[in-house]
Amino acid sequence: MEIRKVQITGGSSYIVSLPKQWIKSANIQKNDPVGLVVQPDGSLLVTPKISGESVQRVRVFEVGAATDRTYLLRLLVGAYIAGFTAIRLESKERLPPFVLQLVREFTQMAIGQEVVGETDSSITIKDLLNPVEMPFDNTIKRMHLLARSMQQDAMAAIRGHDATLAGDVVMRDTEVDRLHWLVARQDNLIMSDATLSRRMAIPVNQAAYYLQVSRIIERIADHATRVAHNALALIDREVEAATLDLMDEASALALQIFSWSMEAFHTGDARKANATIQRVRDLEEKTRELDTRVLRFEAVAAIPMRQITDSIRRIGEYSGDISESVINYSVGLEA
Repeated sequence: MEIRKVQITGGSSYIVSLPKQWIKSANIQKNDPVGLVVQPDGSLLVTPKISGESVQRVRVFEVGAATDRTYLLRLLVGAYIAGFTAIRLESKERLPPFVLQLVREFTQMAIGQEVVGETDSSITIKDLLNPVEMPFDNTIKRMHLLARSMQQDAMAAIRGHDATLAGDVVMRDTEVDRLHWLVARQDNLIMSDATLSRRMAIPVNQAAYYLQVSRIIERIADHATRVAHNALALIDREVEAATLDLMDEASALALQIFSWSMEAFHTGDARKANATIQRVRDLEEKTRELDTRVLRFEAVAAIPMRQITDSIRRIGEYSGDISESVINYSVGLEA
């Protein structure tokens, strides 16, 4: 940290000199304007970015016939989440067909990504989404509704022996993933661009809070997907009505805890969040009773049922984690 003394000029203006190295690196010339942004912690951000335009960042990957497909997809997702505005794949020879297919899959998975340029040896993907048009709050609400409906349908698939519905739940997990990636991307964009934070009216610490909750919802959706997979394992097996009823009760309570946690999140109600955490104990009692019942079944049915019970419990526990995040964030604001 460089320490500079505040000086007074003209009797009423307070001035402080700027580091010469920073001036050169930012290519600031005499009479160029700079922006001053007051941060939530009281510090002052000095930035040469005053136009409101996002910085254009390009990530280039070399590809070829020997490139690992899975690794390349992970690189594309990583570049997207990191906030690059353009991604270019280049090959010394003609682009392998699998790369073109992978790019099509990626643009369908990642929100706002489109192919804007293509030659025999290169392809360019550009982000066409304005982050301001996708508020964090709306994305989180959509994720909550998707994860909730996935778990409801997964349980309906168990009772109805509905393989089609269970398969649809598995497919919907991709939608939750792509929304989570969007939240992670926007968090990274805000971290690297203070002007975007101002335009979205989201402080940096609040963006990190949204990302934390988004990650938890994504895990809840993963458990709903796990329930759907196990529903497929029980398609040809009958489960006694009393056990199904108890399982439905446990799932309904887990989803209620999930909804209460999200209500506390959107309202910032720490008391509601605290009350919601207490209900997780009730869910644990129900799942313990389910575990006892499941032990009476044959292994071929007991194993998937045990995994379903575990996922129901985890959905409730993750929901409790959301409530804990609400309390932690709320206490931080009060300070």
